[in-house]
Amino acid sequence: MSVILAAKRLAVVPRGGAFARLRIEDLGAPVLRALLDQAGIAPEAVDELICANALGAGGNPARRLALAAGLPERVAGLSIDRQCAGGLDAILLAHAMVQAGLAEVVIAGGVESYSRAPERFATDPDGGPARRYTQAPFTPWPERDPEMSAAAAALAARLGIARGAQDAWAVASHAKARVAPGEIVALAGVAHDVFARGLTPAVAARARPLVGSITPANAAVAADGAGFVLVVSDRIAAGRGLRILGGVTLGGDPEEPGLVPVAAIARALAQLGLRPDQLALAEVMEAYAVQAMACVAGAGLAGVPVNIGGGALARGHPIGASGAILAVRLYYELGAGLGLAAIAAAGGLGTALVVKREAQGQI
Repeated sequence: MSVILAAKRLAVVPRGGAFARLRIEDLGAPVLRALLDQAGIAPEAVDELICANALGAGGNPARRLALAAGLPERVAGLSIDRQCAGGLDAILLAHAMVQAGLAEVVIAGGVESYSRAPERFATDPDGGPARRYTQAPFTPWPERDPEMSAAAAALAARLGIARGAQDAWAVASHAKARVAPGEIVALAGVAHDVFARGLTPAVAARARPLVGSITPANAAVAADGAGFVLVVSDRIAAGRGLRILGGVTLGGDPEEPGLVPVAAIARALAQLGLRPDQLALAEVMEAYAVQAMACVAGAGLAGVPVNIGGGALARGHPIGASGAILAVRLYYELGAGLGLAAIAAAGGLGTALVVKREAQGQI
């Protein structure tokens, strides 16, 4: 088995804020160093770094981050891109490496700078001017590749989830927003999630629609951030930490990405012989209020405490880091019992991670 021995993240800061001038390695390196300090493990003990990143335009961000953080030069770094799901998928890959005996100490998570994302252009094969684009293609079929807000609006309409209900979820997310001591690594003078505020139903109601029932109040803001966990073998953990029981990443209907985590959650729990009502806590991504609401209802999580310290609606959405931040939050919030982290991703993807704290006081 593998264990999450330590977990750290940055505050999440909306695009153009206090982290706007920082490179990916500037964001991630302080988190990695704090992570190793928390675990009492020397950089020389690290076997691999797996880093999710969606907007950095290549160059193996994981390698840059490993070098900037002072990890041994032999740590090659593995960069992955599964968009929003990447941070959780990095943790599942680390779990698999440890399970297979390929490594004993793996840092896994994600980092994203929306502020420093490069401009992207598609070249014209006929020699015309390049065309700027913001959303990469997630399917080979443009007619089955919706813009994310449009997909969320369509989901809300199909399930009959009204704007007022979505706004109420968003208001509650801001009202619950809080951070556990030690969870955040201070950087650039920021040690808390700056976007969380006293959102009211009246303020939410005044927000102009983006598409259908989707508004800036019930959709997560683009943001910069980083989150990482230290995944180690039982030998290294020595009875400490948060045990990884398993997890699943699935593909589903690319036109309805918000619901794919429902199937991932169901399969992850079934593989472990568990029921939703056995969970003590869940962290479910709030890219859109409707997406989180649909996943909670569809996965049978209505009786489970969800996002007890607020969700991404109250923080922001640093794409490649968002899944890892869910896992970091679980590390600090979960007492004894079972915990779940789940996230949807563009292209019709969903990832679920199941963990267990066997005793309290092991942070």
